Amino acid sequence: MWDGGVGVGGPMSLSFDSTVLLNHGIRMPVLGLGVFQTPPGRATLDAVLAAFDAGYRLIDTARIYGNEADVGEAIRASDLSRDEIFVTTKLWNTDHGYDEALLAFEASRRRMGLDHVDLYLIHWPVQGARLESWKALTRLLKEGRCRAIGVSNYMVRHLDELVGAADVVPAVNQIEVSPFLQPRAAIARSKDLGIQVEAYSPLTKARRLRDATLRAVAGHVGRSPAQVLLRWGLQKGFVVIPKSARPERIRENAAVFDFELSVEDMALLDGLDEGLHTGWNPEAAP
Repeated sequence: MWDGGVGVGGPMSLSFDSTVLLNHGIRMPVLGLGVFQTPPGRATLDAVLAAFDAGYRLIDTARIYGNEADVGEAIRASDLSRDEIFVTTKLWNTDHGYDEALLAFEASRRRMGLDHVDLYLIHWPVQGARLESWKALTRLLKEGRCRAIGVSNYMVRHLDELVGAADVVPAVNQIEVSPFLQPRAAIARSKDLGIQVEAYSPLTKARRLRDATLRAVAGHVGRSPAQVLLRWGLQKGFVVIPKSARPERIRENAAVFDFELSVEDMALLDGLDEGLHTGWNPEAAP
């Protein structure tokens, strides 16, 4: 699990080289680029290349995003070796089931032009099919077609159902987390099970960047509100995957390793939880 941040060397030991050790035995970068809603084609290609130039090595895509092929093209266009890059993609809702999941994975892998995927996630806990899908992901893991498998949008009951029926515990649970949305029960259950929490929409899709408390903390440390949000997530021990298609924002989001939030600042941010879901709310998923 977490071995590059709080508790091991302190928050200031964090850097772009920091990783978490997943329970499947591989390391995952602590900061990555998400490409949700980044248009397919040149926009995604340029965003991923800008991220590589800025030092990012984790790229998070999904079949439903429609830009897997562009992520693969960017990897080939970069001067990085494949083993320097950590690629995540996801199984979409309409592809659930054992055979269906295997086919969907192969389609994603081929679109990206990769010989393997580093992390493959169930995108959403679709009722009635998710356990069969997990069996397929377990097979992919054992065959080496992906290096780790996990879930996304899984709350406590989804996690408990899975670990009660499966031989392999997920490596990652990717959920929406920010100071304004802290699903504490799901975070705690993931941690108890040895599952790394990965925070998507850590910037609240810009909906709370003008919050007075956030801006006060940002002023105190001399950083932007977005940088403070990302730093909060890192110091909490999460992997964070901000999304941007603008090179200047991608670089700004990368500049989070040379400052630290104090205990007092972290407490102020911890107090901002208002249950703000900027997308779907998985608590409603049966």
